[in-house]
Amino acid sequence: MTVGEVFLGAFLQVLFDRLAPHKLSLFPCEAGIRSELKQWKKKLLMIQAVLDDAEEKQTNNEAVKMWLDDLRDLAYDVEDILDEYATQVVETELMSKQPTNRFADYFSVLSDLSPSSLISKVNIESKIEDISSRLEDLCNQRNDLGLKDIAGASSSSLWRRRPSTCVPIEPAIYGRDEDISKILEMVLRDEADGAKFRAIPIVGMAGVGKTTLARQVYNDDAVKDFSIRIWVCVYYDFDILRISKAILESVTFSCCNLRDLNPVQVKLREAVAGKKFLLVLDDVWKMNYGSWEVLKSPFIAAAPGSKIILTTRSMEVASTVAGPTKSYELKLLSDDDCWSVFVKHAFQRGDVGAFQNSELIRKKVVEKCRGLPLVASSLGGLLHSKHRYDEWEDILNGSIWNLSDDDCDIFPTLKLSYHDLPSHLKRCFVYCALFPKDYEFEEKELVLLWMAEGLIQPSKNKQLEDIGSQYFHDLLSRSIFQKSSNGRVSLHYLFNDLAQWVSRGIMCRLDELEVDMESRRFERTRHCSYTSGTFDGTTKFEALQGVAELRTFLPLSPEHLSFRCFITSMVLFHLLPKCKKLRVMSLAGYRISELPNSIRGFRHLRYLDFSNTNIRSLPESASSLFNLQVLMLRNCFQLKKLPSNMGTLINLQHLDITGANLIRKMPLGMKELKCLRTLSNFIVGKSSGSDLQDLKNLKFLGGRLCISRLHNVTAPNRYTREEILREKKNLEVLSLNWRSQFDDSRNEEAEKNVLDMLQPHKNLKELTVRCYGGTRFSSWIGDPALSTMVILNLESCMNCTSLPSLGLLSRLKNLSIRRMKRIKSIGYEFYGETCSKPFQYLETLHFEDLQEWENWEPVRENEDVEIFPCLQELVISSCPKLSGKLPDYLPSLEKLVIYFCEQLVVSSSSFPVLCNMDINGCKGVTWTNPNDCDSLKSMKLLNISMFENCLKQDFQKVESLEIGNCEELMFLWQKNEICLEKQPQGLRSFTFLRKLIIEKCNALTSLPREMNHTTCLETLRIEDCHSLTFIMKSQLPLSLKLLEIKNCQNLRLLLDDKYETSPSSSSSSSDIQKEFVVDNSGSLKFLHIDHCPSLTCLSSSNQLPATLAQLEIRHCSQLKILTSRSQLPAKLTCLKIEDCPELTTLSSRFQLPATLTHLEIDGCSKLKSIVTSGQLPEALELLQIKRCPKLESIAEKFHNNKSLKDILISKCENLKSIPGSLNTLSSLTDICIFDCASLASFPEEGLPSTSLNNALIHRCENLNVLPNRWHSLSSLRKLSISECPSIISFPEEGFPTSLTSLSIKDLNIYQPLREWGLHKLTSLLELKISGSDEVTFPGLEMMLPTSLTLLTIKSFHHLKYLSSKGFLSLTSLESLTISGCQNLIFFPGMPSSLLQLYIKNCPLLENQCQRDKGQDWSKISHIPCVKFDDKFVYDPQEEDLYSISGSL
Repeated sequence: MTVGEVFLGAFLQVLFDRLAPHKLSLFPCEAGIRSELKQWKKKLLMIQAVLDDAEEKQTNNEAVKMWLDDLRDLAYDVEDILDEYATQVVETELMSKQPTNRFADYFSVLSDLSPSSLISKVNIESKIEDISSRLEDLCNQRNDLGLKDIAGASSSSLWRRRPSTCVPIEPAIYGRDEDISKILEMVLRDEADGAKFRAIPIVGMAGVGKTTLARQVYNDDAVKDFSIRIWVCVYYDFDILRISKAILESVTFSCCNLRDLNPVQVKLREAVAGKKFLLVLDDVWKMNYGSWEVLKSPFIAAAPGSKIILTTRSMEVASTVAGPTKSYELKLLSDDDCWSVFVKHAFQRGDVGAFQNSELIRKKVVEKCRGLPLVASSLGGLLHSKHRYDEWEDILNGSIWNLSDDDCDIFPTLKLSYHDLPSHLKRCFVYCALFPKDYEFEEKELVLLWMAEGLIQPSKNKQLEDIGSQYFHDLLSRSIFQKSSNGRVSLHYLFNDLAQWVSRGIMCRLDELEVDMESRRFERTRHCSYTSGTFDGTTKFEALQGVAELRTFLPLSPEHLSFRCFITSMVLFHLLPKCKKLRVMSLAGYRISELPNSIRGFRHLRYLDFSNTNIRSLPESASSLFNLQVLMLRNCFQLKKLPSNMGTLINLQHLDITGANLIRKMPLGMKELKCLRTLSNFIVGKSSGSDLQDLKNLKFLGGRLCISRLHNVTAPNRYTREEILREKKNLEVLSLNWRSQFDDSRNEEAEKNVLDMLQPHKNLKELTVRCYGGTRFSSWIGDPALSTMVILNLESCMNCTSLPSLGLLSRLKNLSIRRMKRIKSIGYEFYGETCSKPFQYLETLHFEDLQEWENWEPVRENEDVEIFPCLQELVISSCPKLSGKLPDYLPSLEKLVIYFCEQLVVSSSSFPVLCNMDINGCKGVTWTNPNDCDSLKSMKLLNISMFENCLKQDFQKVESLEIGNCEELMFLWQKNEICLEKQPQGLRSFTFLRKLIIEKCNALTSLPREMNHTTCLETLRIEDCHSLTFIMKSQLPLSLKLLEIKNCQNLRLLLDDKYETSPSSSSSSSDIQKEFVVDNSGSLKFLHIDHCPSLTCLSSSNQLPATLAQLEIRHCSQLKILTSRSQLPAKLTCLKIEDCPELTTLSSRFQLPATLTHLEIDGCSKLKSIVTSGQLPEALELLQIKRCPKLESIAEKFHNNKSLKDILISKCENLKSIPGSLNTLSSLTDICIFDCASLASFPEEGLPSTSLNNALIHRCENLNVLPNRWHSLSSLRKLSISECPSIISFPEEGFPTSLTSLSIKDLNIYQPLREWGLHKLTSLLELKISGSDEVTFPGLEMMLPTSLTLLTIKSFHHLKYLSSKGFLSLTSLESLTISGCQNLIFFPGMPSSLLQLYIKNCPLLENQCQRDKGQDWSKISHIPCVKFDDKFVYDPQEEDLYSISGSL
């Protein structure tokens, strides 16, 4: 039986459940109809009996295959009509104002309705008769086709895999050394509790190598001391007697003929008594706790240290046997290891390197294996016997599912995983075929879709979502789902293939369809998905034109798309309205602003998603979607209101309006949504809309809830005794928000009453109170009963003068108190006066913007109160009046951040494990003991006026130090002399310092002398130190790699050795203080100098460090020369100079280092040459010269510059020529010449013909001829020439035929467009032409390349007509821009491929193309993105959401 028919069998099983007598009795229909429905079940049972035989025959019998397809369609239609009738009953009762939940036991969702608003009895009877007739036909055809019940047929026996053994199959395995080591460690570990044996489950998906790993451990020399080693392949059926006998036979090496379990286990116990054994139970599929207890009972007699290794793909099985030992989850192999496995099997006698296209083969192999060694070995074994490359290519390019079971062991293995699923999980798994490979989904996302599709079987005692969650975790437990590192879940691509294989014909992914597929193949499609593109046009949806029974329309947004996409209006206004049976519809992520009223026709929608769209409102007709369960409006930033009659959506369970901040009230009737489980935001309206009290009716609300605009509650006194939220035990996160403006209209007492009545259930985990206007908080906020609260945020509660007793919240982990400007003291009430151990689990504590806070009172003296024992992060910011002490002892504090607390002196004596200290804008920092900083690794000290005992500290573990505007500290360090004390002081104590930043220290005249003792320092940055005039070379440590100097106003010259060492140096201190030194020795690789206006030269005589690899100089207005007497360092690879207007030359010897790979010069207005003699460095890869108006010469010619890849020359107005031998640059890919007014021509030799990809020439007024041999540039892909008025013609040979992008703008070309030879450019994808006298485009004798995907026509001032013939031939065109064509009046029909149309400054054309009015509108209405003068035609008033969404 193939998996496809297993799916059909699962579907039928669901129908049998729905046709059960106790459920049919719920229908208030006539006895005749009920009797007919009972007959359906009988006939379907007869049909189900022959499914096995039909499967065997369908491969060679087309009639049988058609019979199975008809049966599947019938099954869907039966489900539809049952749902249809149930829907009619509920709608009738709703319209009679007698809503009922009588069918909640029947369906998880209520399904499809006919087009009419009510289905008449006659209509239902007619449909029932049609189903009965088709059932009868299928039963008759069953006999005609000779289909029989195959007695005893069992898929599990037909698909049984080969049993495994302990005998090694392979001499070595790859990529499992670490796994083997860990399993061996677990096997050899002595059990501390004295247990006789321990089970070690190895769990993982099919084919990942569990058996191979267990076999390797079993045969390892390390386990030879086990007296007994046993290997048993358990397989599908966990038969205790069979397994026990197999174990006994392995122990005794004799056949066991006993038939009862008792004597077998007695003998087994005797056989293992007192012996240390190692048992491997391989491939365990199913096991319950009772069976495991019975199986393992004989092993209690064994010797201690015995182990049982169990391999399984089920986490449930692993959990059953693991006990206190965690399961070992076997991960996928790396690509390299998969390739090694493949090579071992495919190239047993040959060298893989000698095989044709081995790298391409490797790429395809690892793509198919995706970490599964079984696939790698199966593919390798299959290809081992193939000797021709084309045979390999066919197999590697095709689907792995096209291979037979005999060719690939992975098929039976995966099919068994599917077959083992119960029927309800089969349908849920197959539904995942809608997701593309590697798509990661969240649990709730998938469960809600399952609910909407009716795939979750209801239970009287559980909510559907809870049951769906169990389904999800069952599939995860069976290793069918795989967890990702981000917490999401995905299907391995082989399971994805399996799901698609099973669901073929009923599910399709539009972006994975073959181009030549006929539409008739999709007539039976019920579920459709696709990955949203930036622009989705009509072509994408052609396969759905004839599909009327569609249940699912599900676009999936790729994660990389951060903006909203465009979709053709045809989908919303024409395609979807025909699909009356839709249950799931999503248009999430599309730039749609309005919805048609025809939405009322989707009466049986269960799932509707308009998230991330531009809609401003839902039509009132949406209120008729009373079967709707999920309504997603997340991040609809322009949504202003919901339908006024929301109360009719009685089945709504999830309403998400997160980010829809323009909604000002909830509509009336919210209290009727009694099934609601998720409500992201409840907005209290001002004297209208649903009342706050309506929340009380929503008893099932859970998850996250935000209640906004609470200041609009007008009469809170009438709710004083109400407990609106207290019974909502599933609520986990609650946010209570008032308006941010505090004025005289705020009623403090009223707001206190509102807060009182919003006391949540004790299960709440997270609470935020924002902009509350009362003077004190409600007592419930500090109620010890909230024992599960872990996160609490109190923000902008401006009138509060005290805090609640938050120390009583026993499980609180994160506490944030922000912008509470009337708090003056935090003390005993904060901890809780009766609490002996406040804040026992608090990990992070933030106080921010408490403007009046003056003191943080400690606990009372002589009290044995331990506070904050687990606090790891303390942040205090913008508390300008805070003084006194921080808590005395914080034993777990790792991060301390204090910002802008000008009166606070910070002491670190009570933080023994502090790693990160960030102090900015405080009065002072003090250390009490020399060991206060033993654990510090990072320090930031900014704007601090006082330091105490800093020189006596041992900072030996600090790796990063930033000092800013700390004059006293810098004075102490500069004054401190190097002495022979045992304890290092000052910078000498920073033994392992790697990064040092000094900024805004005006008192700094030189670096502390002991800096050279910091032997690990690698990065030094000095910024805004205007008094710093020199750095002695002896002060720089030899370990330094990066030196950055920024905005040091008095830095002048680099000091030469002779100035430092000469006798006069000590007497000429004023001269020394004007100079700057960099030593030639050491490890310095990167030197960056920025905004040093007094710097005139880097080195007046001596070389820069020989190790220097990168030199960057920016905004040094007086710099005239880099080195006056020497060359630049020989190892320099990157030189960047920007905005140095006085620089006249780069090197005194006019040469650049041969190692230079990157040269970037920008804004050097006096620079006249790059190299005046010699050549450019041979290693040069990038040459960029910009804004050098006096530059006359770059080099005489290029010489052996075979590495040069990129040339950019811009705004060099005096440059008359490009260096010669340009054609020899064999690696050159890009050349861009902009704004070079004096450039008249290129070198005579032309451009390199084999490497150049992109050539851009813009605004070169005197350039009168293009490079020679233009047409021979066989690699040129992109060519752009603009505003070069001296170019009047193109070469006769035409453009290079390799072009994919051509842009011609504002040239004085006398040749008409038809003579440009554009039709020869058969690879051209993008064409942009600006400035032409054409009247018709394309002209009568002109054909554009049919390969074009983008076309721009600009400034055709005489253009009147666009050629119909010319445009309709552009069958690949996706984007068309027409700009500045004021006389254009005729617009032709556009190809269906067109996705973008932009019309600018074309008044006549815009008038003809007005939406729904213009005579040419019908020609463009199918295009997803149409813009007139940058305004989207479907929403001309829309704001640029891409820029404002983040602030809403």
